[in-house]
Amino acid sequence: MNIAYWIVAGLLALFYFYAGTLKVIRSRDQLRPMMAWVDRMPLPALRALGTVEMLGAAGLILPPLTGIAPWLAPAAAIGFALLQTGAVAVHLTGEDRRITLNLGLIAFAAVTVWLATGL
Repeated sequence: MNIAYWIVAGLLALFYFYAGTLKVIRSRDQLRPMMAWVDRMPLPALRALGTVEMLGAAGLILPPLTGIAPWLAPAAAIGFALLQTGAVAVHLTGEDRRITLNLGLIAFAAVTVWLATGL
């Protein structure tokens, strides 16, 4: 793996680990100022989403670091791109039209896939 991968994947992993941790440990009221869509999703689904984000962050870092199943890193990045595509749909179907961060995360995930696969 090259330095560019570690920088991009590391930043993406930090973001998702942080966001996932917030979704797992914070209440709906604490999340509402940052995430206007939390009222439209059941709390167990919100917790599951946070867990998936934390696991995906680990999937970006641990497989290339250990050399065990390195194909999981691009799979995690593809998963994040798909997750953000769904997030864009959730934002556009609700009252919250702020999708700039989501589009940026899709681009970041795509770059991570590209760097991980060496295409």
